[in-house]
Amino acid sequence: MKADAPEVRTTAGVLSGETGKAGTAVFRGVPYAAPPVGPLRFGAPRPAPGWDGVRRATAFGTPPPQSAVFGTDALAPADADDGDWLTLNVWTPEPGPGAGLPVMVWLFGGAYVIGMSGLPEYDGGRLAREGVVLVTLNYRIGIEGFALVEGAPANRGLLDQLAALAWVRDNIRAFGGDPDRVTVFGESAGAGSLAALLATERAAGLFRRAVAQSVPAPFLSAGLAADVAAELAAELGLRPTADDLGTVAPGLLPAAADALGARMGRYAPRWGVLARTAIPLAPVVDGEVLPRAPWEALAAGAARDVELVVGHTRDEYRLFMALDGTLGEEMAEDRAARALRDFSPDGAGEEAYRKAFPDLGPAGLYELVRSDWLFRMPSLHLAEAQVAGGGRAYFYELVWETPGMGGLLGACHGLDVPLVFGNLGGGLPALLFGEAPPAEAEELSGLFRSAWTRFAAGEGPGWPAYDVERRPVRLFDVRPSVTAYPEEVSRTLWQDHVFGALPLLAARGRGPGL
Repeated sequence: MKADAPEVRTTAGVLSGETGKAGTAVFRGVPYAAPPVGPLRFGAPRPAPGWDGVRRATAFGTPPPQSAVFGTDALAPADADDGDWLTLNVWTPEPGPGAGLPVMVWLFGGAYVIGMSGLPEYDGGRLAREGVVLVTLNYRIGIEGFALVEGAPANRGLLDQLAALAWVRDNIRAFGGDPDRVTVFGESAGAGSLAALLATERAAGLFRRAVAQSVPAPFLSAGLAADVAAELAAELGLRPTADDLGTVAPGLLPAAADALGARMGRYAPRWGVLARTAIPLAPVVDGEVLPRAPWEALAAGAARDVELVVGHTRDEYRLFMALDGTLGEEMAEDRAARALRDFSPDGAGEEAYRKAFPDLGPAGLYELVRSDWLFRMPSLHLAEAQVAGGGRAYFYELVWETPGMGGLLGACHGLDVPLVFGNLGGGLPALLFGEAPPAEAEELSGLFRSAWTRFAAGEGPGWPAYDVERRPVRLFDVRPSVTAYPEEVSRTLWQDHVFGALPLLAARGRGPGL
């Protein structure tokens, strides 16, 4: 084979890739399941058909339909309705069987409504060059992937991820990978997906290690998910069934979720804290694909055989404040007070936060309580659940402050992603680091890549395992250190809170919020 056109043989046929800019072989747009269209729409993923001859694998697959919330819908091509979304990409420094390299499989984030594996920040060349086989994948999101639809299995996005992992098990040896040394890593909704995979028996044996970066809180009970689905379908004048929704072109469904998200506050009497967010979809604790919420499942030992790295950034919610224009602006006292009432743990209320953080003004309290509820405390509690269930967990916090937006972003949500992949320019990285990433970012990226690939190789990430007495945490900074968990005040406020499936608070009435 030509050096610039590497070939591998998979169970479905021969693939021809190319040499990437980092010098690794890359195979793009590889189908791991059949397109979920026609009679397969809203169904569990089915095996991808094989092919004769050599299939070129040099272009990313079509991304799934995107929400317009953060503008990613503009990145979805006009042919997104073709349903050819279930593809993956492989970067490898040593294509061909026999190398036995560790494998890392990436699950993108995006609030379960946006995301695609072909974004430049997910280019796997630099990570693969560290001595791993790197896999990224598309999976169904939005209504296609996560709405609870009558006549369809729940959590179709998770089922897609499981199908991709089964493909890795059956094929990755041909790319130089070891199917017995698979690490799944993901951030934000990708970390939430990973938490769900840790909790389901269907993932048993598909991966040995996991890295969950900023685990989000929202998981929905079946009752709440059904009520949300009814409102989503009502946006289109339909019932929440596979037959009805199957009459709508896939590219038109995200608009229904966006419309509902824009007025979710009206549903607070039924949906509780979920209504205070703008995203109506999340994994569903349906009793089949996902029997229990991840925190409960891990505490019962569901993932005790999987080594886990989990952590968060220090200033998680600042990115979202930057996106909605409130970062660095004065905030009305009543807005902060409502956030404290809505997001503080178990009725502790705003007074508990005000007493615990007396030096913070309205904007600081608003940012902190939303960071704690959405990412920081769910991540910490997942590590503690893993330890309680007899498993091993390692915890980290990213505390380095990016110079992006004049330093206002701090150590914000998503900052870890370009650092882990080593892609520091263009797109979102340009917002985070500015047009010229500082040398400190490159140094920190090297620390992340080394820790993640070392962990994937079975050598541990480079700091002590977490325990509930000493609480050792790796602080990622230009000068990294290990210390007791630094967010002790928040941890104490949340120590008795139980993260689980969000409930439906009241039956559906005759109108929104009734």
